[in-house]
Amino acid sequence: MIALLRSPYLHWTTVVPVLAVVLLGLTWGRSLPPPLIGLVSYFLAAAVLSAVHHAEVIAHRVGEPFGSLVLAVAVTVIEVALIVTLMVDGGEKSAALARDTVFAAVMITCNGIVGLSLLVGSLRRRVAVFNAEGTGAALATVATVAGLSLVLPTFTTTAPGPRFSTPQLVFAALAALVLYGLFVATQTVRHRDYFLPVTPSGEVIDTEDHADPPTARAALVSLGLLALALIAVVGLAKGVSPAIESGVAAAGLPSSVVGIVIALLVLLPETIAAVRAARRDRVQTSLNLGLGSAMASIGLTIPVVALATVWLPVPLVLGLGASHMVLLALTVIVGTLTVIPGRATPLQGGVHLTLLAAYIVLAVSP
Repeated sequence: MIALLRSPYLHWTTVVPVLAVVLLGLTWGRSLPPPLIGLVSYFLAAAVLSAVHHAEVIAHRVGEPFGSLVLAVAVTVIEVALIVTLMVDGGEKSAALARDTVFAAVMITCNGIVGLSLLVGSLRRRVAVFNAEGTGAALATVATVAGLSLVLPTFTTTAPGPRFSTPQLVFAALAALVLYGLFVATQTVRHRDYFLPVTPSGEVIDTEDHADPPTARAALVSLGLLALALIAVVGLAKGVSPAIESGVAAAGLPSSVVGIVIALLVLLPETIAAVRAARRDRVQTSLNLGLGSAMASIGLTIPVVALATVWLPVPLVLGLGASHMVLLALTVIVGTLTVIPGRATPLQGGVHLTLLAAYIVLAVSP
């Protein structure tokens, strides 16, 4: 009996995804009373933490930068599924949900995750060190795709409002997908060393030196449990989304706040993983997670949502307003100045976090 209780298969990170999926099956499509919303929220948070654990197991097995890529793509799958589901159910009021969620993801990753990682890393070692070549390439890709997908629709004239016409939307979706594919190839094959952690002297760290990697069987088990955890996060988040929307409306907040809440939910696993990496002096891994998530969020979400517009009952609004374009421009400029030296102090982390705070304040009080 003692041996059974000590079995790794009974660890909470193993049990929680299974229980969360069972709870999802029991609550799917039902109106949830307040006590049940609390229970669902608890398992939602537990599933997020479990997803972080299993993503880190996989990352340790496959090494960087593949580990960061696994979590970035997995979390983006959550985001896409949640956006499409809510747009189907939300009617006209959800026309801008994809734009709001993707832009929130960009601000949270490029300013929140990056800023927090730089702050944690620099407070620990006085200066946070990373690879400027890889980080700069990631930031340039994010800036290009964000500009094409979120800024350009505001200035086009073929379709009314901040929207693309069908040919324009097809081009933006294909451009995002192609650039994301090139980014992944660069990160994992052609210039993999640009995305590996570095020492304070600038030497690349190609192997972790703190523990043996898990076995292939353990990594496969974690991959399956990661999938279960992510499915649970998507489903349970959809279950509590009516409560989120009602709470936002009752508080008199703009509907765009719903997109921020969705982005915060789906990016929580990456935020936790990035901070943990920064505490281990792996700031490059943290930046891979942040900028890789931003790239995946735009590069995968926009093409899928564009394809979904074939059957979605609402138009797709992508163009940003003036204040959001200013924040995006500031993010790109500040990010560029942060990346160029290849090292950062707490000041750079604080600047990025201030931009995120400004975005949240303007979202709540436009």
